[in-house]
Formats: sequence, C-alpha cells, structure tokens
Amino acid sequence: MNAPDPPVISLVMPSFNQAPFLAAALDSVLGQNYPRLEALVVDGGSDDGSREIIAGRANRISWWCSEPDGGLYAALNKGFARSTGEIMGWLNSDDLHFPWTLRTVGEIFARFPEIEWLASLAPTQWSPAGHCRGVTRIEGYSRDAFLDGAYLPGAARPLGWIPQEAVFWRRSLWEKSGAHLDDSLRLAGDFELWARFFAHAEPVGTPAPLAGFRTHAAQKSRALEDYLGEARAVLHRARAARRPSPARAFLQRTRLCDLPGLRGPAARLAGYTGRQVGPGPADEWQIKSLRFL
Repeated sequence: MNAPDPPVISLVMPSFNQAPFLAAALDSVLGQNYPRLEALVVDGGSDDGSREIIAGRANRISWWCSEPDGGLYAALNKGFARSTGEIMGWLNSDDLHFPWTLRTVGEIFARFPEIEWLASLAPTQWSPAGHCRGVTRIEGYSRDAFLDGAYLPGAARPLGWIPQEAVFWRRSLWEKSGAHLDDSLRLAGDFELWARFFAHAEPVGTPAPLAGFRTHAAQKSRALEDYLGEARAVLHRARAARRPSPARAFLQRTRLCDLPGLRGPAARLAGYTGRQVGPGPADEWQIKSLRFL
C-alpha cells in the first residue's frame, strides 16, 4: 500500500528582537527538509540583527517581512492570512522543533483525515542554550477536561499545559473557528484559540515529542500570572452553559483516584474520554481511545 502524499504544512514564525535565539529556531524548522513546508516569518521590525538572520535564509522561506506590527497575535494573523497549506501551526522564535517534527505531523495528518487537530502529549522544555531540560507527560486531551480547567494550574487535578509549540491543525478547523487569533489579548491568544477549536473538534494526542519551549531571562517575570488571568476569563466564557460531572469533581477533590487500585476504576467511572495516535503493529500509526483523570 502506497503511503499518502504528505500535506503542505504552513508554519508561521513570529519574532521581535530575538536575535540570540532566532537562527536556532529557524534552523530547527528549515533543517528538517520537509518536502512540502511553507515557512512564513513575521518580524516586528527588529533592530537587533534579526532581519539579517532571516534574509540569510530567505531562499528557504516562502514569505517573510520585517515591519512594525500590533504584537504577537497580530503578527500571527498576518502570517496565517498569507498561508495556503492544509496543515497549520506556529513556532515562536525562541522555541525549537525536533528533527522529526514535520514528517511526523505530516504522516499523521495524511494517514488520518478524521484528525482535525493534533497535540503532543510530551511537552518539552529547553534551557537558554537550547539543551533539553526535561520531557513531561500529559494523560490526554478532552473537551470536558479543558472546560474543567485541567490544562491550567490550580485545577483540582491539573493535567499540564497544552503545548502551543507542539499543536497543529487543519485549515478547515481554522476556518470553522473564525480564521484568526484574538489580537486583543496580550498573552493567552493560544488558549482562546483552543477554546474555539474545542467547540468544533476534540484534539488527538500523540506521545511523540514535537517541539519544546525555551525558558530564558528575557521572559517577563509577571507573564505567568498575566497569562492565567486572560486564560481564566476565556475559560469562564467557554463553560458558561456547562454542567460539570459531580462524580468526577468528587473523585478529583478527595483524591480518591490516587489510592492504590482505584485509579483504573475511577477513570472508567467518571474519567475523561480522549484519543491518542501512536505506534501500532508493523510500525504503523494507530488511533486508540483513552480514559483518564
């Protein structure tokens, strides 16, 4: 059986005065030599040498600009408006892909047309120098878990962040969800986009690490609390008409599901339902259902 043709992946890379990290981010994407990559770089008019870094790779970039814009989400909207690929995603200019990211994403979307968006279950953190500091694990993705706030700190049983740098989606989902990021938000535009995606489709997780988030001193110290403030406001609007599961809330609050022997029965009784795509027989990708808390 012939493998399906890989889809065009449109990857937008926004940047502003990130010269110390920009070359590595660009090379982590362009160096994969994915045959159907549409790379779009949107620089906000940097004055730190970023323009020269981008120009030096222009022959491998589908489109780029360096001009003032309205911030991160305005830059992303500009880039996505120029994009044409069936699969979409973005990488901030201080983050990094793995050498296998785009081929893995392309294979999964080509093999499973029913998958509308894909997110890694293995969030990765990079050091300022770009070395791997650790890979964590998310149990799964579910609309109910999202509306319970499980992908934010402070939940009764937090599952971990949805890793923006390791999320990819179909253009059809983007268009159904409004075809834009909310550029009125300063930090949580990704979380607001996930809320709109969840209204139309459940994501599928994969245990494959797809990208990593770099931590460094230039990041704002108050960014986390500011992000959470925006995200919680988004969540409040998204779950306004929803009735949570009393059984699930009880199990999470009392931590009974952590007792030996109760985790599996608790997940079957009141757990979240999700899907995972991972290795199957003969190294073929396969989708399986999950129950998790």
